[in-house]
Amino acid sequence: MTIIRHRGTAIVDTPNGILVASGRKKIFLLPGGGTERKKKESRRKAAIRELREETGLRAYYSKYLFAYDEQKYYPDGRKRKIVNLHKVFLIKANGHARPRGEVKHIAYYKDGNINLPYNTKRIVERYLEMKQKKSPFEFFKKILKI
Repeated sequence: MTIIRHRGTAIVDTPNGILVASGRKKIFLLPGGGTERKKKESRRKAAIRELREETGLRAYYSKYLFAYDEQKYYPDGRKRKIVNLHKVFLIKANGHARPRGEVKHIAYYKDGNINLPYNTKRIVERYLEMKQKKSPFEFFKKILKI
């Protein structure tokens, strides 16, 4: 059995680092979540909604960066395969991030200071590679359309 989930994933890059959040288990992930299929929600809207639900931040700008697909297998007797199809967005937001809902901890990833799960780390590394390929001014000039 294969379950396919469409997810919007937010990268909020701040001077303190990239925003990550965790639940009770302190496994830090990028904000985001699955789309509300019945409402035909886009992955961009899912990323923005989940960011608000999880941290209280209000997005004022979002830019699509890239897609990332991950696969997980759960050996629960049924051998379910979960495929997460991420669309990753750079999001600029107002407010002060605070844990809300299922999120219990907020942190900022910078220079490997937090041990991230494999797929989260791959997404962050890909973003950082994109950012580094351009000078910071050129990167944000394109993102913010200056």
